[in-house]
Amino acid sequence: MSVSNSTDSRPRIASLGLLLLVVTSIGWGFNWPMTKLLLTEWPPLTGRGGAGVIGGLVLAALALVRGESLRVPAGQWGRLIVLALLNVFGWMALMSLALLWLPAGEAAVIAYTMPIWAALLAWQILGEHLSLRRIVAMLMAFAGIAALMAGDGVHVTQQKLLGLVMAITGACGFAGGTVLGKKYPLTMPLLASAGWQIVLGSLPVLLIGLAFETPHAQPLTYVGWGTFAYVGLIGFCLAYVCWFAALTLLPASVAAIGTMAVPVIGVVGSSVMLHEPLGIVQIAALSFTLAGVALATKG
Repeated sequence: MSVSNSTDSRPRIASLGLLLLVVTSIGWGFNWPMTKLLLTEWPPLTGRGGAGVIGGLVLAALALVRGESLRVPAGQWGRLIVLALLNVFGWMALMSLALLWLPAGEAAVIAYTMPIWAALLAWQILGEHLSLRRIVAMLMAFAGIAALMAGDGVHVTQQKLLGLVMAITGACGFAGGTVLGKKYPLTMPLLASAGWQIVLGSLPVLLIGLAFETPHAQPLTYVGWGTFAYVGLIGFCLAYVCWFAALTLLPASVAAIGTMAVPVIGVVGSSVMLHEPLGIVQIAALSFTLAGVALATKG
């Protein structure tokens, strides 16, 4: 009886894991054009930082509801703060500023070159083998980025270069947090760990924004409040909860490859919602970048 039930449950578990992964990819994919819309009514650091703090607190509340402890183990505050700075603070602040100068679709594709940088850092920090396949993958990703930067013409403006530097730096920082998290893992439940990292990483972004940014003069519309709610509750809470749940039901490789749908959804969503260009150059750049990331995950 128990064997039969276990066997019958496997397809349902796999299907649920894939469904959760789809929800995660959609949530994070549409987070890019939503954030771009958010920045039309919110200052970048205040808007993203505030949404992140709320999202992190909701995750912490969910952890408590699930009976998870929010206590940070002794001796792990240092690594928790470092991971929060790399995974949340740097990623959020730099990507928010990059969106001021880059179309949301381009920023999404550049951001998800993160596995390429993670492969380089893992080679240096974790001693993982850097194969020829991954070197080719990095060259493909660089080709995709070059095509994206020339997508609206043969010139590259100073503002676009600044956005590119910020996006790549944010991606490298997030990659560093990923690798260091593997080398020095937090011995905490996933929801509690995510809640702590998001709050600790978002709060400085919010405080810097409140201190130095000038609020927009016009009152917030339904677009401003709606995008703020989406970024905080969907981009942070729902997507992260589904991501953690999917990791418990699917092989890690399947889940990682599934997230490569995020920039595709981001580019298509930006084209539909923001009327950003989606021509042959953008499609070719998107294909090269995603192909490079996919190749890197295999080698």
